Amino acid sequence: MQLESELTMPMAPIVRSLLETDLYKFTMWQALLHSHPNSHTEYEFVCRNTPVFPLAELKEAVERELDHLCTMAFAEDELDYLRALRYIKSDFVDFLAVFRFQRKFIHVSTDGDALRIHAAGPQVHVMAFEIFVLYIVNELYFRRFDGAAALAEGRLRLDDKIAELHAFGQQPALRHPFEFSDFGVRRRFSAAWHEEVVLRLAQEVPQYFRGTSNVYLAKRFNLIPIGTMAHEYMQSFQAFGVRLRDFQKAALEAWVQEYRGDLGVALTDVVGMDAFLDDFDLYFAKLFDGLRHDSGDPVVWGEKALAHYAALRIDGNTKRLVFSDGLNLQRAFALYRHFAGRIMTGFGIGTNLTNDVGLTPLNIVMKLVCCNGQSVAKLSDSPGKTLCKDETFLAYLRQVFKHPAQ
Repeated sequence: MQLESELTMPMAPIVRSLLETDLYKFTMWQALLHSHPNSHTEYEFVCRNTPVFPLAELKEAVERELDHLCTMAFAEDELDYLRALRYIKSDFVDFLAVFRFQRKFIHVSTDGDALRIHAAGPQVHVMAFEIFVLYIVNELYFRRFDGAAALAEGRLRLDDKIAELHAFGQQPALRHPFEFSDFGVRRRFSAAWHEEVVLRLAQEVPQYFRGTSNVYLAKRFNLIPIGTMAHEYMQSFQAFGVRLRDFQKAALEAWVQEYRGDLGVALTDVVGMDAFLDDFDLYFAKLFDGLRHDSGDPVVWGEKALAHYAALRIDGNTKRLVFSDGLNLQRAFALYRHFAGRIMTGFGIGTNLTNDVGLTPLNIVMKLVCCNGQSVAKLSDSPGKTLCKDETFLAYLRQVFKHPAQ
């Protein structure tokens, strides 16, 4: 691919398709459209680390990209692709056929050096902004660096990763195979680099590379689109009128009713793994295919999951643990060796695939902070991942779920 030449060409809009987002945006979107179509939500952009230059300098460019995003629609072939996915329902595709992002629902401002992006409106009209906002900011930011040097370094590192995968394949196999997927759309170096990485992995290590969360690339390269749910889905149920103590069970039950056996990997760390397992009884443990890790010590988390399945007399070899928290291949290999003799595993690798080019990645998120007029929050098992300005609600949430303050 001639990526270097693209650096000197006039810049096309960053978002090239409304299909280019994480699969779990569509799966959560459908579930919430069907179960809670009238909910009102607010999302906030946050950068968790210190960038090389102030993100506030990107404000005008971000505004232009969002203006463009709000002119876009799904193409007919994209709608046909979604309709062909077994778990996507036809009425949801009909909704997407007329869907347009509304510019009035998203606002960009600055606070000193910080970039502020706030989306507020009906959840089914604002929830999909997240991934587009993140990779818009990311790509605008990295355009200011030496792109040719970054790509050269990225290709060397990708060569090393592919060599590591081939070497890994020479080791004795465990009971279950090693499989990993691309989860890197939101913090990628660029769209073109993301495409190159995914294509090379699909061509050179297909025995390990299972697919991508990027639905656009899955369609383009005939790969499996990967994803189920994210924190915002579970968090929304904190404000949907059920008793707070029961929000996880309500969210899991709604998911079961929507997908009826498809998309069976549950996210565990909205209020901590211990509180999740308290709610993940035999009913849910049999209905869901597995669990996804996204914070805390992955070995401790996985051992808790295995112990829970054992206590319920469920054979761990029939279930799957999916790891997705800041992974690189070496961490994935270590976790695979630890667990794959006892349970199926999967690994979602993001930034270390699509933005490993010798530059420090941005640690940016855009999280749900309010639903139906009340605060919602995640009590992460990792310090620094909790995002909520309402300390009163956080304290109450910790009390209800016996989650220690960090």
